[in-house]
Amino acid sequence: MEMARIGATANGGCNRQALTDGDIAARTLFTEWSKAAGCTVRVDSIGNLFVRRPGRDDTLPAVLTGSHLDTQPTGGKFDGIYGVLAGLEVIEALNSSRVETTHPVEVGVWCNEEGCRFPAAMMGSAVWADRMPLGAAHELADRDGITVRDALKRARITVDAPVSRQPVKAAFETHIEQGPVLERQARTIGIVTGVQHMSRHEVVIEGLEAHAGTTPMDQRRDPVRVLADILPALYRAAEERRPDGRLTIGIIEALPGSPNTVPGRVRFTVDIRHPQDLDFRSLRQEVEQIVRAALASHRRNGLVRCVWEASAVRFNAQCIEAVRTAAARLGYPAAEIVSGAGQDSVNTSYVVPTGIIFIPCAGGLSHNEAESASKADLEAGANVLLHAILSVAE
Repeated sequence: MEMARIGATANGGCNRQALTDGDIAARTLFTEWSKAAGCTVRVDSIGNLFVRRPGRDDTLPAVLTGSHLDTQPTGGKFDGIYGVLAGLEVIEALNSSRVETTHPVEVGVWCNEEGCRFPAAMMGSAVWADRMPLGAAHELADRDGITVRDALKRARITVDAPVSRQPVKAAFETHIEQGPVLERQARTIGIVTGVQHMSRHEVVIEGLEAHAGTTPMDQRRDPVRVLADILPALYRAAEERRPDGRLTIGIIEALPGSPNTVPGRVRFTVDIRHPQDLDFRSLRQEVEQIVRAALASHRRNGLVRCVWEASAVRFNAQCIEAVRTAAARLGYPAAEIVSGAGQDSVNTSYVVPTGIIFIPCAGGLSHNEAESASKADLEAGANVLLHAILSVAE
């Protein structure tokens, strides 16, 4: 709740987009708390922040946990933030119990996980895992033309050094589910076995700007008319792949954005997700076909392109078992679950053994200012994280 005061919104949520003043303030507060817990702190050249509690043999690979502190523009208090603070809570619990682990324990704060300010979700972890070049990430720009490099420099983060990946034995992430499955099944812990396929696409439709009052309807080259044909077809394509198909139109821009001017250009985004490879590929292909067919039908220029994609992943069997064993030992009702949302653990799983712990969120609501989770469930997830980390760190 104290962290949520930073970037607090009028409706009870948070707006702390990556590398804004709010995000920087949140990282500063987390750094202060971590140093108070006896941890060392470092920041790499893409803005990932790591705090370290030494082990008995500090030369051994660390056990890594954490998530992100940045939020959506109208985000909640728990998405990502819970995973970071649960990791610090584990360290404080180890400190208060005077437990010294064989392996060091680290908590990471991944930079720009949300991808709402800079257009690459899970950016910091992607660079750390060598799935995105550092230079390419630095050149990403927000809508005001500010690049990641500029934003990092403004936050006084060194950008010229390569991102060196510390040795890691295993990585765990605690997170709210961001969906309704655990709540509906009355389960406290989600044993996450993997994450579904997902991709993000940009569509541009070119038209011709014209006066809204003097240009007859049949003489307009209005890109919104093309959009009106595309949208129902896209939603039908997703419906044909229910219940697991997901398609979201997150941004629609009509330019120049004047109420009495026929737009000269429309730009919109399409987010596509499915756990099954064949269904995902076919949905993605059909989306592109629908757009191209509509452009051709209306004789308009435009484009459809994939700007980001993350293939489905299966998490490490030993990490999954560590979560399952911890939940059983603590007596929490648990269920295996596939994540519908992308997490930084998607990227870490390519280079280190990885697992995720889910807890329920009220109504399955996330990316929303009303996002919430019960104290009992938050505690349960942190307890499972503690025991899973101990099983590996010892």
